[in-house]
Amino acid sequence: MDGLEPADPGWIGGYRLLGRLGEGGMGRVYLARSERGRTVAVKVVQAELASRPDFRRRFAQEVKAAQRVGGEWTAPVLDADTDAPTPWVATGYVAGPSLAEVVDEQYGPLPPKTLRALAIGLVHALRAIHGAGLVHRDLKPSNVLVTIDGPRVIDFGIARALDSAVQSADGLTKPGALVGSPGFMAPEQVRGERVTFASDVFCLGAVLAYAATGRLPFGSMEGGIHSLLFRIAQEEPNLDGIPEPWHGLVADCLAKDPGQRPSLDTLLKRAEEAEGGGAEGGRGAAGGAWLPGAVLAELGRHAVRLLDSEDPESHALAGWAAAPGPGTGPVQVASPLQGAIPSPASPVPGFGPPIPYAPATPSWQSPPPDGAHPYRTAPADLHPHSPLPGAVQPPHLSAPVFAGSPLTPRPTRGLSIALALLLGLFVVPLLLRSYVLATAFSRLSAADSTSDTNLIQDYELLSTASLATEVLGVLVGIPVVIVWAFWFHRTRTNAELFAPGRVRYAVGLAAGSWFIPVVNLFMPKQIGNDIWTATTGTPTGAGRWLLHTWWWVWIAFFAAYANDSTASWYDRGMAVAATDTIVTSQAANALGVVAAVLTVVFVRRLTSLQQNRINGASR
Repeated sequence: MDGLEPADPGWIGGYRLLGRLGEGGMGRVYLARSERGRTVAVKVVQAELASRPDFRRRFAQEVKAAQRVGGEWTAPVLDADTDAPTPWVATGYVAGPSLAEVVDEQYGPLPPKTLRALAIGLVHALRAIHGAGLVHRDLKPSNVLVTIDGPRVIDFGIARALDSAVQSADGLTKPGALVGSPGFMAPEQVRGERVTFASDVFCLGAVLAYAATGRLPFGSMEGGIHSLLFRIAQEEPNLDGIPEPWHGLVADCLAKDPGQRPSLDTLLKRAEEAEGGGAEGGRGAAGGAWLPGAVLAELGRHAVRLLDSEDPESHALAGWAAAPGPGTGPVQVASPLQGAIPSPASPVPGFGPPIPYAPATPSWQSPPPDGAHPYRTAPADLHPHSPLPGAVQPPHLSAPVFAGSPLTPRPTRGLSIALALLLGLFVVPLLLRSYVLATAFSRLSAADSTSDTNLIQDYELLSTASLATEVLGVLVGIPVVIVWAFWFHRTRTNAELFAPGRVRYAVGLAAGSWFIPVVNLFMPKQIGNDIWTATTGTPTGAGRWLLHTWWWVWIAFFAAYANDSTASWYDRGMAVAATDTIVTSQAANALGVVAAVLTVVFVRRLTSLQQNRINGASR
């Protein structure tokens, strides 16, 4: 850990800063203490990212999701201010080395007893993370902290926030952009495809292989990053030296096909049944009995150094910087939103100048009034709305998920009412057209059906009325399409807030996909499925039949309408051909009326489901 610099604030929110733990692509991490004496890691987002609305939105969502992850196997999120000019988040601090430091410097490959406890603990951590709807995306040795009573996983969520900065319009990672750590990435991450819970299982297998052998299963980056990524995507891992039953378990985790990887429940059962002893559930039954003696001794030295950090001007922790290793990160920062931040010993290339948090002379360095406590003076004005140090600040995230957030889901009731009225008007020209067509069919059936005729002249009134209803249908259809696009876009936005990261494709495609040929035959339905799932919280049932029925009726209507629009009945040369065309047109009209009614029912149902979800979150 390094000492604070003149440009650093003395306080962030209700936390007194003690020193710098590291900095990197996302921002800076400080060691800090609350007014009640709890040691925390405070992560401050760099100004460039803070200025990007897409990153701010994703960061706020991931902080909220991370709060739902229990702290037994992870570092809990304690406090945050995602609306501040410079967003920050405070997490529990775990004074322990990373798995990378243990394997590289302190001990080497872990014995079977330790490997078993490590595997069980990591599976429990991933179950908690996945249970909150998060994919870790960056599980690696430097994001696993070693403590007396078991491993702790950190840095979950931040990779997802950073992913918003490198996503293309279709929601996939842009070519050439990496979100993850080379050597501990799943093949689908390497290819820029969508990651799932199974991606974390692959990373878990890579971490266990590293812990058992002391080397990366796909080799190092000595031959270049591209060759390493190629080996991950195409070649088999080197699992030499991994004893059974771990060899088979790790090999299954490292399957190229995500569908072939075992579930976490299966992994937990296999790990618990493995030989090698170890405490139940990965916990040290007797004060770190799962760890080798050399590692226990180092943990004791870390604890002593942490006590020395009570004085913010003390540099007793100056030697705590993490040594480089696979997936290097600050080894002692238990921050699930820490974000692959190397230690000052290995700075990130291109990291910009210090974030201008505060005046050059922070308030904590200013001489306090006579008799005043040096840390009871006004904090630096990084966050104008932060409480004074003497006040107890309630955690921002203790409120319901949506309450008080600028990203609060917005009701769609007004748009749904407008849409229902417009769809009612849309049915009127369809019914009028059906009446005109029925009249024309009756007269044409009585005429000579095989003789050539000019239907427009012979049936001038009916042909004019038919054309008028077609034009009226188009005029009414335009506002229906516009309001529909707004309604569907808003429901998509709400769904993203209900279940961050669970809706496919970019938000803009909720409206845009309807106007892209071929794409509009499948993408809106996929988005609709995800909206329904995110809103109801279940992938099946919950009235989903209505969604499917509505979609396929509309597809049938569009197909019939496209066929009907190629030629009108009055353009035919014979009466028999005109009557055939009228039959087809009547079928399209009937499908249009049914589709409009189903759309009104579907819109009312989904609007009601989202309103209930919003009301439930605000209570």
